Amino acid sequence: MKKVGVIGAGAAGLMAAGRAAERGHRVLVFEKNDIAGKKVRITGKGRCNITNTCDIDTFISNVPGNGRFLYSSLYTFSNAQTMDFFEGRGVPIKIERGGRVFPASDKAKDAADALRDYVIQNKGKILYHSLVKEILIKDDSVTGVKLKDGTVESLDAVIVATGGVSYSGTGSTGEGHEMARKLGHTVTDLKPSLVPLNTKEEWVRELQGLSLKNVAIYLSDKRGKRIYDDFGEMMFTHFGVTGPVILSASRHIMKYDYKNVYLSIDLKPALDENKLDSRLQRDFVKYSRKQFKNSLNELFPNLLIPVMVKLSRIPPDKPVHQISREERLAFVKLMKNLTCEISGSRPIDEAIVTAGGVSVKEIEPSTMESRIIKGLYFAGEVLDVDAYTGGFNLTVAFSTGYTAGNSV
Repeated sequence: MKKVGVIGAGAAGLMAAGRAAERGHRVLVFEKNDIAGKKVRITGKGRCNITNTCDIDTFISNVPGNGRFLYSSLYTFSNAQTMDFFEGRGVPIKIERGGRVFPASDKAKDAADALRDYVIQNKGKILYHSLVKEILIKDDSVTGVKLKDGTVESLDAVIVATGGVSYSGTGSTGEGHEMARKLGHTVTDLKPSLVPLNTKEEWVRELQGLSLKNVAIYLSDKRGKRIYDDFGEMMFTHFGVTGPVILSASRHIMKYDYKNVYLSIDLKPALDENKLDSRLQRDFVKYSRKQFKNSLNELFPNLLIPVMVKLSRIPPDKPVHQISREERLAFVKLMKNLTCEISGSRPIDEAIVTAGGVSVKEIEPSTMESRIIKGLYFAGEVLDVDAYTGGFNLTVAFSTGYTAGNSV
């Protein structure tokens, strides 16, 4: 039996602590908040997308940030085992579009409580309001930790699961990265991933609060090269755009520093230009005596109409029967390519996950142990691993956490 310290009571930390305690180790979890799983409790808009049902290779393809590093940990504790874990601890699950897995209750609290109870039921202890300031090392091996209040705990192993630097209000403020640096680990640049995007155009802000469902989007660079496309839901805000397809898209333009990139929205993806033109002609016949601005109620939400009229450059008061074929065809193209320029991302604090972190080159993938310091392990978002939306990031936390706790 070893005395194991886990820094951070988030998804990875609780899974690591529970598994280490289950194996008979004496486990102490150091958590600076007054509650366990604080970030877990707000994930998925409070619903907690705990995993995804896809196969391992598909899973890896959804982890653009060092996905191949995860093969060992995912075979140690897979997405299927994640589902079994929660169902076995009284959290029934349900599967939604795209293989996304949620608690049947739609309550993230149920998942967080199950993780906390996994630790407690195996006689692990969670010490709240406990901020670790330093990991103690002797002869390149872990000997313990020193807390902010000066308390020293002697330990045989330490698992660092402090998260990234996004959603800092939940406690993810980068202490783990700083501790890793002090111990000789490389920490790659920290960047926002799965983050809302700023746009240049004023008309975007006029649409603040408008959600669009079942739209197609694509991103292109300033040369017109297509970078990414997706289909689903998005929303306009006072700063730009957000929503599921935007968050996923953001990861693909990180290397462009979120600039000089154009977002095009296809408002009617089910119709090609010819079919959409036919639809528009039918509406124009129906409303031939109305002004252009009053003829679009069956095509768009009310908030979108004045913006589309303005961008069309067709005079709003022009009678529909006077609109030329050229104007109509240009309007069809506008509906299929509503385009704005991305001018940057929101701050990293508003990102769902952090890209970058402790270099995986310095971590043994089958155990999560440091290749530099014996008895030191890393798990979860503190690592330089990040994934798309859809339950992948939480699975990374559970998988690497379990692997670390299983390896001590």
